[in-house]
Amino acid sequence: FLELNPRLQVEHPVTEGLTGVNLPATQLQVAMGIPLSRMPEIRKLYGKAVEGIDDINFMEEEYSLPEKHVIAARITAENPDEGFKPTSGTIDRVNFQSSPNVWGYFSVGANGGIHEYAD
Repeated sequence: FLELNPRLQVEHPVTEGLTGVNLPATQLQVAMGIPLSRMPEIRKLYGKAVEGIDDINFMEEEYSLPEKHVIAARITAENPDEGFKPTSGTIDRVNFQSSPNVWGYFSVGANGGIHEYAD
């Protein structure tokens, strides 16, 4: 799935996890006029010397294939009796074990509350 627009998608951490490229930082560098071929993370993705200055022909050169898998999951607060409209509520318990290879992003307050604007 490819969507062309100037904003990051909510799923961009999946791309970052596979490529090792910080997408917000890359967007800012592009906006600053820095060529992609001068960005260390892009150079690493294409197997080039990170500090190098030689151009990269992005249409011809191969990039590094992913050596891992990335999954994104979202738990939503929806009311099936109301056509699955978003709803607020509380989470009683979350048991998540973080590690360097596993991380989570949560929009839950310390009291378990989910605010009405939660995505």
